[in-house]
Amino acid sequence: MFNNASIMITGGTGSFGKRYTKTLLERYKPKRIIIYSRDELKQFEMQQEFNDPCMRYFIGDVRDCERLKQAMRGVDYVIHAAALKQVPAAEYNPMECIKTNIHGAENVIKAAIEVGVKRIIALSTDKAANPINLYGATKLASDKLFVAANNMVGEQDTRFSVVRYGNVVGTRGSVVPFFEKLIKDKTDHLPITHPEMTRFWITLQEGVDFVLKNFERMLGGEIFIPKIPSMRVVDLATSMAPELEQREVGIRPGEKIHEIMCPQDDSHLTLEFDDHFVIIPSIHYSTAGNRFTPNKIGEEGEPVKQGYEYNSGTNPEFLTVEALKSYR
Repeated sequence: MFNNASIMITGGTGSFGKRYTKTLLERYKPKRIIIYSRDELKQFEMQQEFNDPCMRYFIGDVRDCERLKQAMRGVDYVIHAAALKQVPAAEYNPMECIKTNIHGAENVIKAAIEVGVKRIIALSTDKAANPINLYGATKLASDKLFVAANNMVGEQDTRFSVVRYGNVVGTRGSVVPFFEKLIKDKTDHLPITHPEMTRFWITLQEGVDFVLKNFERMLGGEIFIPKIPSMRVVDLATSMAPELEQREVGIRPGEKIHEIMCPQDDSHLTLEFDDHFVIIPSIHYSTAGNRFTPNKIGEEGEPVKQGYEYNSGTNPEFLTVEALKSYR
């Protein structure tokens, strides 16, 4: 699918973009991989690791629609990973988060339609389901924009979908590097926000593979959600430093005790497949298709029961302390 294709990754110098680039180069022979981001230092550092002839590096901001159009010319596939992601930072800087996460999403959509990109997948978050913080609210708005964008393409073959998943192990936004630094600095305790706190848990490679697979599956308009395990934060701390005391420090601004990926209020729109869920659009498309099972590769999904909720606190699969040791 990606052989001799041009792929662009917004926010491509982040943890996801680097692993996605590595995976594409290992498995396929792409024509171009375009890294679109605004940090020249991170691009310079990434160029030292990924300097294949197909690599292209564009300095640009998703807030700049004209620059996006320039970068997307001739592109077949776009992964939209650029976002402001830190929950407390978003609470204190709401307008900046809105400009990047909502206006930026709108710009990606406009540019992709104008230049005729084939397929676009936007990365979302469990915090977009029943959001209580500004970051989650902006990502929910972004998700809605990408779903509705399929109604704006007219007769052209441009399709948009969304991938939503939970905490990614070891990335900059994960608690793992934070705990690792404290342990390295010989702390006498690990701070725990709440003893009952749970999170969905996925490795970076699992996230990348899920996105790759969904380019094959997508019809346009789906929100794809992987079936992944949950973990308890206290178990994670125990797996990393069983000898250290754990001290409760309180929930940070905008945090939940448990995260949700398939809200109960969307149960009438949720299909369950073997290894993932799909939330189908609530709107009817005038030009794109409106049937979402089977998907593009023939996988069949079944509607979930009315009132079903995919919640990290009630997830049937939890990682044990021993499993967490190997999961990192």
